[in-house]
Amino acid sequence: MSAQVILAYVDDFLPEDEPLLEARRNAAEVGGADPVGPVTGAALRFVASAIGARSVVEIGTGCGVSGLWLLRGMRPGAVLTSVDVEPDHQRLARGVFVAAGFPPGRYRLISGRALEVLPRLADSAYDLVFCDADPHSYPDYLAEALRLLRPGGVVIFDDALARGRVADPACSDPDAVAVRELCEQVRLDERLVPLLLPVGDGLLAAVRRPE
Repeated sequence: MSAQVILAYVDDFLPEDEPLLEARRNAAEVGGADPVGPVTGAALRFVASAIGARSVVEIGTGCGVSGLWLLRGMRPGAVLTSVDVEPDHQRLARGVFVAAGFPPGRYRLISGRALEVLPRLADSAYDLVFCDADPHSYPDYLAEALRLLRPGGVVIFDDALARGRVADPACSDPDAVAVRELCEQVRLDERLVPLLLPVGDGLLAAVRRPE
């Protein structure tokens, strides 16, 4: 059986419903908001559910695909804080959250540059930080995540394989180099328990060890 057949089977294991499909259609229409795939979304929901997430930070709202998956894994009453520089994208994300049945109190969408917004969020107050934005800012996002996460909290970076370029040491693409350096930084940080998964375009995850 070919790898493509297996991947297609995995993609179809958890079919997406209309709010998620609408979010994907919105992303395709506006451009510049490449959403996570269904398997990546399912992984985010799984982690949020496994750790009983009450408070999550998302860097890169896009049109709401990953946020909706996260909300569906979080505890009842939990709050998603999502940051993006594109208010129009967030407007569309808000629409799909409403269509999926999540009231406004379950999420707060903050428009602005993440590195200007994140310092205003409380220390050690979050269970999960998900990063899906500019790879060159990932090291800065990691530093912020370590401050924001409670002990036992999880940080996750999307696009951790950069379509296979990260695994090729000869590849000097700037995005691949930035992600490769992040992977090494996470792997060597004694405060973290790291994991690199070949899910979607790669997920780099790490648990913040108790102090």
